[in-house]
Amino acid sequence: MRLFRRGEQASTLDLLVVGLGNPGREYATTRHNIGFMVVDELARRHGGSWRSKFSGEVADVRLDGARIALLKPQTYMNESGRSVAAAAKFYKVDPEDLLAVHDEVDLEMGRMQARLGGGLAGHNGLRSMASALRSPEFLRLRIGVGRPERGDPRPVSDWVLSSFEPDVDVGGLVGRAADAVEALVRDGLEEAQQRFNER
Repeated sequence: MRLFRRGEQASTLDLLVVGLGNPGREYATTRHNIGFMVVDELARRHGGSWRSKFSGEVADVRLDGARIALLKPQTYMNESGRSVAAAAKFYKVDPEDLLAVHDEVDLEMGRMQARLGGGLAGHNGLRSMASALRSPEFLRLRIGVGRPERGDPRPVSDWVLSSFEPDVDVGGLVGRAADAVEALVRDGLEEAQQRFNER
């Protein structure tokens, strides 16, 4: 089953892909910014160029005929919904035609899960989006960043705002997540789940 239901809505966009993260060089390599890294990779692969709009940065790309907008809110994580809602209104997309790519401490490092809707799991970016969209029923690509190991005194909030450990292949993780977004666009949610959710 393909993801899109062409002709049923006024939108000229097939999918709005939101990479969640924080603006600023000090956050660029942190776990919390994995969403930014993934949409940057998608823009690189598909020739997208970033421009400032919707209190964020946006790039339009095409993927096998599907029109995709990539968004990096520049509002800081807990205000992400303001940027996302502005983009969703402009493109006339419903929540289910919106994909949030984000870090997930409840999944072990490197695991992924594509899903539609679900809880917000204490993630400030997701909470802000659900509030601004008035619905939690948007697509998510959850990228596991794990939790601090036993004996690590850092709270989770500090953990996600720190950089990945040196032994983590961040480039490989970002590449696989970008592959998952492409699979979701090309083949639909169920196919993407079968290919990426159990790794």
